[in-house]
Amino acid sequence: MSKSGWSRRHFFYGSLLAGAVPGAGFGSTPSLKHLGYKSPNEKLNIAAIGAGGKGYSDLKGCETENIVALADPDEKRAARTFNEYPQVPKYKDFRRMLDKEEKNIDAVTVSTPDHTHAIASMWAMARGKHVYCQKPLTRTVWEAQQLTEAAAKYKVATQMGNQGYSNDGARLCAEIIWNGDIGNVTEVHAWTNRPLKYWPQGPDVVPQEAAVPSTLDWDVWLGMAKFRPYSPAYAPHHWRGFPDFGCGAIGDMACHILGTPNMALRLGNPLSVECIKQEGKGEYTFPQKTVIRFDFPARGSMPPLKLFWYDGMTAQPEVEGVPESERLGDKDVNGSLFVGEKGMVTTGCYGEKTRLVPAWKMLDYKLPPEFLTRSPGHYRDWIRACKGGQASCSDFSVAGPFVEWMLLGVIAMRFEGKLEWDANKGRFTNNKEANKYLKPYIRDGWSFNG
Repeated sequence: MSKSGWSRRHFFYGSLLAGAVPGAGFGSTPSLKHLGYKSPNEKLNIAAIGAGGKGYSDLKGCETENIVALADPDEKRAARTFNEYPQVPKYKDFRRMLDKEEKNIDAVTVSTPDHTHAIASMWAMARGKHVYCQKPLTRTVWEAQQLTEAAAKYKVATQMGNQGYSNDGARLCAEIIWNGDIGNVTEVHAWTNRPLKYWPQGPDVVPQEAAVPSTLDWDVWLGMAKFRPYSPAYAPHHWRGFPDFGCGAIGDMACHILGTPNMALRLGNPLSVECIKQEGKGEYTFPQKTVIRFDFPARGSMPPLKLFWYDGMTAQPEVEGVPESERLGDKDVNGSLFVGEKGMVTTGCYGEKTRLVPAWKMLDYKLPPEFLTRSPGHYRDWIRACKGGQASCSDFSVAGPFVEWMLLGVIAMRFEGKLEWDANKGRFTNNKEANKYLKPYIRDGWSFNG
């Protein structure tokens, strides 16, 4: 190995490193300079689309900047945020906020249920606003494609809220793999305990109609989804289990847990996806437990890959070579395991706790030299990009294609057997019915393109 510590990796993977990380590699060159961005010392004017729940913590991540407007259809859920910013204009409909406050806004955070991520982000980008959008970025494959194209068209700074992409451990995992320390990776196993103990889904969940709370604008909350009567089963907390609003455990956790494999293995489009096991299938919701297999082709020097996603787990799945004493089985079971020809490496939910498996292999292991720059923090990464710095680590040019292949697993839950995916044509080749779920329903009165 050369004194620089990374020439062997360049030689080993060659052109694979091009595109494995955004731009020129997490900070090697500046970008996004050409639209009159603010100086690093000047504060951004940020508006929130979705101010309650996750919206509150997203704003806290941006509290170094000016918070200038808030939009949330549920004033009760947003009450804490509203109270902390008493002088800031407040709206129930984000469309009205963007129209009224357009001149006062530089950037927005989108922290809404999955089904309104894409339309809110599109409306903001069409007005030249930078966007931080919560994972899973979009609910459908088509929406992910639209946001990727729009971010490039409008030349705005973007970031998906999958914090694992900013974790040092995710970068370390990539460096271990690129260094050849576990050989060619042929399998990945990734798992989560969601939805267990977090939200109900399965055969016992039946939404019951109820009066709309006086604090909620139900029509705005529904957005472009098909109209239906209000039910407390949907809002404010448990929408994630319903296919019209959320993406189940994949939407909640896969953007975190699969982020490290996506980065380290430069995952593009799979050849096929299949739900190989499911339990507790619901009439109205996603199943209680699934196992989904994605098959990826060879990528440059990297061989074909089998990736298995497990949700509803009470313990880490059994994989040959992992001692039982090292399998996770506590209340927070989330992580991934990379199986290489010469060894294995595992990570936690956000890429943290990266280590070789079995653990004793770490005793005399020398970490590879750092090749990827480390993140200043997930929100700071985006704020820096908004002010003219390099593209953020989960810029929509990275997040969009990632979410596209991930969301194929959501569709696979609906069908038996393998779904064969043609990325060039943007459709499944062996199941016309499955193609119906690639695009969202857009209700009358709602315009997707702003």
